[in-house]
Amino acid sequence: MAAATDSPTDKPTLDKQQAEKELLGRALFFDVNLSKNRTMSCATCHSPETGFVDKRGNGVDSMASLGDDGKSIGDRNAPPAGYAKFSPHFQKNNGKNKDKSAFIGGQFWDGREPALAGQAGGPPLNPIEMGMPDKASVIARIKENPSYVKQFEQLFGKDIFTDTDKAYLAMTKAIEAFEKTDFFAPFDSKYDRFLRGEYELSVLEDLGRSLFFSNNNTNCSTCHKLQREDAPRETFTNFEYRNIGVPENTVLRAKNGVTAKDLG
Repeated sequence: MAAATDSPTDKPTLDKQQAEKELLGRALFFDVNLSKNRTMSCATCHSPETGFVDKRGNGVDSMASLGDDGKSIGDRNAPPAGYAKFSPHFQKNNGKNKDKSAFIGGQFWDGREPALAGQAGGPPLNPIEMGMPDKASVIARIKENPSYVKQFEQLFGKDIFTDTDKAYLAMTKAIEAFEKTDFFAPFDSKYDRFLRGEYELSVLEDLGRSLFFSNNNTNCSTCHKLQREDAPRETFTNFEYRNIGVPENTVLRAKNGVTAKDLG
């Protein structure tokens, strides 16, 4: 007979470890020391005050995020981190919809990272974002903080800092744990409160809701619905990718010194 795992007596310990990992992830998420010039944290581009998006104008009318050096601008703005935990791992469509060739899920605008931990590990090493030269430099910054060292060793083992790749992965896992908390998914909109019986929609709002979920008039919910109508904790996306013909942002590309048109 196979041995039982995760017995009831183990659960408090596991819950405590998870809570500690989330707290570590929170500290890392707001720590500017993980950027080259110590000016940028994850929260700089994913501000809790504005729905976990970049609230800065950045000299380009908020078209893209500004890097740690105060001058680097990419071609894309930072994606929202709110509700990102609900995005499935990047994969081919599972057949629920007609277009089975479509991809769904993943992180970043193009889904290039399958899960949150991978996403968390990208910006610190991106030269036009947080600008750290390599993983070892990031871990060196972490080791400057005695509290981090203690928490890492308690959560991931006394030898965690003997392997840079493992230590870096541990950092991303801690940030992922924090990003999976309800802090990033409060479900506190008028619609969410309406579903909980805490808010009464106005006549116009209720009409909009009916139109949004209508299959005869608008079909908005065909793409902007994860669950069934009136289901709680709705993210209003099916996490699929669609080419809807948005034109190239030539102003932003010119800002980056790119003059040639991208014809796709």
